[in-house]
Parts: sequence; C-alpha cells; structure tokens
Amino acid sequence: MFTHQDLFAKFDDASSLKQKLARLHRILQAELPFIARLAIALYDSKTEKLTTYLHSSGADNPLPNYQADLEQAPSLQEILRQGKPRVVNNLIAFANGEHEHTLKIEQAGYAASYTRPMFYHGLFFGFQFFNSFETDVFTESCLHKLDIYGQIVTLLVINDLSIIGMLNAAVKTTQDIAHFRDPETGNHLDRMSRYARLIASALAGQYRLDDMFINRVFMFSPLHDIGKIAIPDNILLKAGPLNEDEFNLMKTHTVRGRQMIDELINNFELNGIKDISILRNIAEFHHEKVNGSGYPAGLKGADIPLEARIVAVADVFDALTSKRTYKDAWSNETAFTLLRQMAGEQFDRDCVNALIQNEAEINEIQRKFQEDFYC
Repeated sequence: MFTHQDLFAKFDDASSLKQKLARLHRILQAELPFIARLAIALYDSKTEKLTTYLHSSGADNPLPNYQADLEQAPSLQEILRQGKPRVVNNLIAFANGEHEHTLKIEQAGYAASYTRPMFYHGLFFGFQFFNSFETDVFTESCLHKLDIYGQIVTLLVINDLSIIGMLNAAVKTTQDIAHFRDPETGNHLDRMSRYARLIASALAGQYRLDDMFINRVFMFSPLHDIGKIAIPDNILLKAGPLNEDEFNLMKTHTVRGRQMIDELINNFELNGIKDISILRNIAEFHHEKVNGSGYPAGLKGADIPLEARIVAVADVFDALTSKRTYKDAWSNETAFTLLRQMAGEQFDRDCVNALIQNEAEINEIQRKFQEDFYC
C-alpha cells in the first residue's frame, strides 16, 4: 500500500536551490539520460543584462560568472519576441556565432539545446537551458517532459527569489514605519550593489566563488545599513562631525542590523532563505578594517568575511563619487587614488583591485543610475 516513492517529496525540505536543481537533474536523467546540463540565467530589468545564476553540470560549467547585455544576444531576444521556447537540435547552426556565450557552449561540446523563458506574473525574469552532447534528441515527446520539469524549475527559482523579495519588502516597510531618513539615495543602493557584484565576479576565479554567491552579494548588499533605522535622526542626519559619544552610538548600527535581520526573519517567517549568513555578515561586518581598526569586532584580514570586505569597498567608492549636502562628488580617478592608498590597511587589496580594474563597467553603472540626490 505504501510502496510508491514520491520522487519530488524532498523538494519541500530545507535544502538549497542548488541542491534541489541537482536532484531534479538526476530525476530527469532517469527518463532522459542525454540531458547533460540544466542552467539558469537571470535578467536584471534595470540594466537589461543577463547573469548566470545556477547550473547542474558539476565542474563542467562553460559560462562561470558570466554577464551580457540581452541586446547582444539576438537569438534570445527572438525567444522573447515570439514568447515561446526555442529548440536547436544541432548547434552547428550557431557555428559561426561571434558572441562569447555561443562560442563557449560550442567549445564545451554541447550539440543541442532547448531554451525556455521564465515569467512571473507576466514579467520576464530569466532563461533556463537544457543542453545535450547529442544532436536531434529534442523530440516532441521529449519536449513535453522537459516543459513539465522546466515549470518545476521556474517555480523553484521564483520561490527562492520571492523569499528574498519578501525580506527586502519587510525591510522597506520597517523603514517606512520608522520614518527612516538618510542622505543616501535609492540610486546609491542600485550603484553600490552592482559595484559589489562587479567585485565579486572579478574575484570569482581567485576565491572560487559560484554564481549563487555572487547573486546573493548583489541582492543582500542594499541591506548593509539596515541597522541605521535604530539610530536617532539627530545623529544620523547631523551635518557636522560626530563627537565621540555620537560616533559610538552610530557604530552600534552594525550589531543592531544583525539583530534586526534575525528579528525580521523570525517575524516574517523567512527561515527558508538560504545563505542568510551572507546577509548577516554584510550587515554586521561591513565597517571592519583589514588592519583590525574597524568595528564592531576588530576583525583582521581574512577573518573578515569576504562578502563584508566586498561591500565595504563598493559602499565607500559610491559614497566618494556621489554628491552629498556636505561634499561634492569626487571623480572616479580621485576615488581610485584614495582606495589604492587605503588598500591593505583599511580595505581588502584584492577587492580594491577588482573594482579599479573594471572602470568601463563602473562607468556604465554610473551612467544607468545617475545621481538623484536632492537638497
């Protein structure tokens, strides 16, 4: 009576999205053994870029930490225009392709692909890819099965992203209720979070960072100063320098931020968020300095979580290059000079170099998210 095993029963457990995707791939290969790769790319509507997010092909990953403008991928744009999945049973059709993603997929030996767009409430948010080393495998019968699995993948990704979206909404609601005010603009968060992603992507090879970690840093970095909600306005908005007592109180926003994140997770029942330690570390340790002079714990060097070291550089760079009531915006080169001087003392040298070496991407971020500060 109870001999049947539900293959999908464990998809309600507390495992990560990466683990669930790998599990789904194994189940799929039992029916369709030629499916060698299942991958996901997310779309950032603010920058119109696609970013690799997750894959189930183990060490065989032809596109690690990859990002590209959607407009540079006409074949993917056509999928959106048609509003339908695309079948390519022989990738020789793209043999003369010039785009990096096309070339790397071909070089990896994949011979056929099935690409499905992902939508949520009618809004496009990414693509999923099924790849095979064999040609002519995506028959109509196969595609019917892949559509079912593809829909499961879409729901798993939506659930993962929605939980983080709920946390962001909870934070914003908390800020609104507290009448939170800060002389930082919404575009500051857009810019610094993308600087953080840029730094993390540049460090991926050196630190063996996967796409999931990079995406988490990008999504969690805007919450780095959540603890400032607890700082009184007379200190938070003070035009002049803070005295010692005021500065000591200001420094508590790091520990308070960590506490608030835990409270929000419990109060809004968001315990399903994976890698939440990344968010906690960003909130609590983004003011640590590599020479041990930072706060709240006086951590040194590699003892400071990498995500916090990344956000520290991204946040300060944007603060330097943004206009405030008390200062004009610095040029990028002037800010680079200061960061170089502080590298190895206050800021992680690898993180500083990763940012500075990608000036073209910095300029693009600044162009798309221009200062909206008002006096």
